[in-house]
Amino acid sequence: MIEYILPLRWDDDSALADLTEYLRALREWADVTVVDGSDPARFAAHADAWAGLVRHIPVDARSGWNGKVRGVLTGVAVARHERMVIADDDVRYRRDELLAVAADLESAALVKPQNHFSPRPWHARWDTGRTLLNRALGSDYPGTYGVRRSVLQLSGGYDADVLFENLEMERTVRAIGGVVSDRPDIFVERRPPTSRHFLSQRVRQAYDSFAQPRRLVVEASLLPMLWSLRHRPKRLALLMLGVVGLAECGRRKAGGGAVFPATSALWAPLWVIERAVTSWLAIGARLRGGVRYGGRRMPVAAHSRRWIAWRMTDGIDHPGAA
Repeated sequence: MIEYILPLRWDDDSALADLTEYLRALREWADVTVVDGSDPARFAAHADAWAGLVRHIPVDARSGWNGKVRGVLTGVAVARHERMVIADDDVRYRRDELLAVAADLESAALVKPQNHFSPRPWHARWDTGRTLLNRALGSDYPGTYGVRRSVLQLSGGYDADVLFENLEMERTVRAIGGVVSDRPDIFVERRPPTSRHFLSQRVRQAYDSFAQPRRLVVEASLLPMLWSLRHRPKRLALLMLGVVGLAECGRRKAGGGAVFPATSALWAPLWVIERAVTSWLAIGARLRGGVRYGGRRMPVAAHSRRWIAWRMTDGIDHPGAA
């Protein structure tokens, strides 16, 4: 059996019916724990909706500004199984995908499947350009992971004062010597955000690149490069054609053509232009003390593997430690 941990904190219950329908199917394949950080009124409404369906618990009092990390670590602490799937509230597994992740956890400490949006409004297509480029150049960062409970317990958890929590968890597993299995061939649906939420996340997502300095340098160089080509339309067109070609490589990787439509790569240049601008806005936010999250500025995107290993081996009392 496998434990499915779903951390959430809602201020809008418009997706409640969809999530409840999903949980009803999911409980046939896994033991489900929903860790709910919503306000008391919504928590009570969720408890009524999911009574007898899944285990529904509040976030415990552990420290840390990233509510998702606190929710995950709360769920890990009470998990009933060694093999766990951690998933955002917009992730929608099917049985075969869940079983594939569970099977991979027999030999790996952490498993990274591949998310894809369904349905696909304009902003989901836009963001798919980022996904395809990530696939072409390495791997994408999904909203769900498979992980072994003992590994997170042995590491003392992972930091809850970072923005890029998935990368922090992955680096924590690597720092302790855990095997990470990248599975770009396990395709798991994800519901797209609202267009308003998508727009509000542009700078915050660009800020994540502070955890990957070489990537940040490349992204920050995009704006000067595009500006230098503003009077050279042929060279600019060739550059964008190259971006489309690279994204198409990501689309075809590991059977991606089965879930990413043929037009997906055409959206990649729009995402590149977006990141050319938002990377500089993120740099500006860094100079002001960090990007805003949860009512405060958070300076750290994610820590390096070396820092994480140092914390674990030296027993540093850090706010993210479980």
